[in-house]
Amino acid sequence: MARELEGKVAVVTGAASGIGLASAEAMLAAGARVVMADRDEAALNALRDRLGAAMIPLVVDLLDPKACAALMPRVLEKTGQIDILHANAGIYVGGDLIDADAGAIDRMLNLNINVVMKNVHDVLPHMIGRRTVWTKQSIAHLDDA
Repeated sequence: MARELEGKVAVVTGAASGIGLASAEAMLAAGARVVMADRDEAALNALRDRLGAAMIPLVVDLLDPKACAALMPRVLEKTGQIDILHANAGIYVGGDLIDADAGAIDRMLNLNINVVMKNVHDVLPHMIGRRTVWTKQSIAHLDDA
Protein backbone atom coordinates (compact mmCIF):
# COMPACT_ATOMS: atom_id res chain seq x y z
CA MET A 1 0.00 0.00 0.00
CA ALA A 2 1.27 3.46 -0.86
CA ARG A 3 1.67 5.94 1.97
CA GLU A 4 -1.22 8.22 0.96
CA LEU A 5 -1.70 9.48 4.51
CA GLU A 6 1.94 10.34 5.25
CA GLY A 7 2.04 13.41 7.51
CA LYS A 8 -1.64 13.14 8.42
CA VAL A 9 -3.09 12.63 11.89
CA ALA A 10 -6.19 10.50 12.26
CA VAL A 11 -8.38 10.06 15.32
CA VAL A 12 -10.31 6.82 15.63
CA THR A 13 -12.79 6.36 18.48
CA GLY A 14 -13.62 2.85 19.62
CA ALA A 15 -10.21 1.91 18.24
CA ALA A 16 -9.23 -0.96 20.51
CA SER A 17 -11.19 -3.62 18.63
CA GLY A 18 -13.40 -4.46 15.67
CA ILE A 19 -13.98 -1.94 12.89
CA GLY A 20 -12.16 0.81 14.78
CA LEU A 21 -9.02 -1.31 15.09
CA ALA A 22 -9.16 -2.39 11.44
CA SER A 23 -9.60 1.24 10.36
CA ALA A 24 -6.71 2.41 12.55
CA GLU A 25 -4.46 -0.34 11.18
CA ALA A 26 -5.32 0.65 7.58
CA MET A 27 -4.53 4.30 8.30
CA LEU A 28 -1.27 3.37 10.00
CA ALA A 29 -0.32 1.26 6.97
CA ALA A 30 -1.11 4.27 4.77
CA GLY A 31 1.37 6.39 6.75
CA ALA A 32 -0.82 8.30 9.21
CA ARG A 33 -0.15 8.82 12.86
CA VAL A 34 -3.30 7.50 14.52
CA VAL A 35 -4.73 8.54 17.86
CA MET A 36 -6.55 5.43 18.98
CA ALA A 37 -9.18 6.53 21.48
CA ASP A 38 -10.92 3.91 23.59
CA ARG A 39 -11.93 3.29 27.18
CA ASP A 40 -10.04 -0.04 27.29
CA GLU A 41 -6.63 0.99 28.59
CA ALA A 42 -5.21 -2.55 28.69
CA ALA A 43 -6.13 -3.17 25.05
CA LEU A 44 -4.62 0.15 23.98
CA ASN A 45 -1.39 -0.62 25.82
CA ALA A 46 -1.13 -4.02 24.14
CA LEU A 47 -1.81 -2.46 20.75
CA ARG A 48 0.83 0.23 21.30
CA ASP A 49 3.42 -2.50 21.76
CA ARG A 50 2.30 -4.20 18.53
CA LEU A 51 1.60 -1.17 16.30
CA GLY A 52 4.54 1.05 17.14
CA ALA A 53 5.23 4.72 17.64
CA ALA A 54 2.77 6.04 15.03
CA MET A 55 -0.04 4.69 17.22
CA ILE A 56 -0.94 7.16 19.94
CA PRO A 57 -3.15 5.64 22.64
CA LEU A 58 -5.74 7.83 24.33
CA VAL A 59 -7.86 6.40 27.13
CA VAL A 60 -11.23 8.12 27.16
CA ASP A 61 -14.77 7.22 28.18
CA LEU A 62 -16.87 9.10 25.63
CA LEU A 63 -20.02 8.58 27.71
CA ASP A 64 -18.51 10.92 30.32
CA PRO A 65 -19.54 14.41 29.09
CA LYS A 66 -16.39 16.10 30.40
CA ALA A 67 -14.13 13.45 28.87
CA CYS A 68 -16.00 13.69 25.57
CA ALA A 69 -15.63 17.47 25.50
CA ALA A 70 -11.91 17.14 26.25
CA LEU A 71 -11.22 14.63 23.46
CA MET A 72 -10.24 17.02 20.68
CA PRO A 73 -8.17 19.34 22.92
CA ARG A 74 -6.31 16.29 24.28
CA VAL A 75 -5.62 15.04 20.75
CA LEU A 76 -4.39 18.46 19.64
CA GLU A 77 -2.14 18.66 22.71
CA LYS A 78 -0.54 15.34 21.71
CA THR A 79 -0.38 15.84 17.93
CA GLY A 80 -0.81 19.52 17.06
CA GLN A 81 -3.23 18.70 14.24
CA ILE A 82 -6.18 16.55 13.23
CA ASP A 83 -6.75 15.64 9.60
CA ILE A 84 -9.16 12.72 9.86
CA LEU A 85 -11.85 11.83 12.40
CA HIS A 86 -13.31 8.34 12.27
CA ALA A 87 -16.09 8.49 14.89
CA ASN A 88 -16.43 4.75 15.22
CA ALA A 89 -17.24 4.13 18.89
CA GLY A 90 -20.63 2.58 19.34
CA ILE A 91 -22.67 -0.01 21.18
CA TYR A 92 -25.67 -2.12 20.31
CA VAL A 93 -28.54 -3.29 22.46
CA GLY A 94 -29.64 -6.58 20.96
CA GLY A 95 -32.69 -8.68 21.45
CA ASP A 96 -36.31 -7.69 21.58
CA LEU A 97 -36.92 -4.05 22.39
CA ILE A 98 -39.52 -5.00 24.99
CA ASP A 99 -36.78 -6.80 26.95
CA ALA A 100 -34.18 -4.05 26.66
CA ASP A 101 -33.03 -2.08 29.67
CA ALA A 102 -33.99 1.61 29.34
CA GLY A 103 -30.59 2.69 30.66
CA ALA A 104 -28.83 0.57 28.04
CA ILE A 105 -30.96 2.16 25.33
CA ASP A 106 -30.00 5.63 26.60
CA ARG A 107 -26.28 4.72 26.61
CA MET A 108 -26.55 3.32 23.07
CA LEU A 109 -28.29 6.41 21.70
CA ASN A 110 -25.95 8.75 23.53
CA LEU A 111 -22.78 7.05 22.26
CA ASN A 112 -24.00 6.27 18.76
CA ILE A 113 -25.60 9.64 18.04
CA ASN A 114 -24.90 12.39 20.57
CA VAL A 115 -21.20 11.65 21.04
CA VAL A 116 -20.60 11.45 17.29
CA MET A 117 -22.30 14.80 16.74
CA LYS A 118 -20.32 16.38 19.58
CA ASN A 119 -17.00 14.98 18.30
CA VAL A 120 -17.67 16.25 14.77
CA HIS A 121 -18.82 19.61 16.13
CA ASP A 122 -15.67 19.94 18.21
CA VAL A 123 -13.20 19.01 15.44
CA LEU A 124 -14.72 20.91 12.51
CA PRO A 125 -13.40 24.39 13.39
CA HIS A 126 -9.86 23.02 13.54
CA MET A 127 -10.16 21.03 10.33
CA ILE A 128 -11.88 23.83 8.42
CA GLY A 129 -9.25 26.26 9.63
CA ARG A 130 -6.52 23.98 8.30
CA ARG A 131 -8.49 23.24 5.11
CA THR A 132 -8.08 19.52 5.72
CA VAL A 133 -11.64 18.29 5.95
CA TRP A 134 -11.63 14.72 4.67
CA THR A 135 -14.82 13.20 3.41
CA LYS A 136 -15.62 9.54 2.92
CA GLN A 137 -14.89 10.07 -0.78
CA SER A 138 -11.45 11.47 0.09
CA ILE A 139 -10.41 8.25 1.77
CA ALA A 140 -12.56 5.76 -0.13
CA HIS A 141 -9.56 4.69 -2.21
CA LEU A 142 -8.03 3.15 0.94
CA ASP A 143 -10.68 0.43 0.71
CA ASP A 144 -9.34 -0.53 -2.71
CA ALA A 145 -5.76 -0.98 -1.53
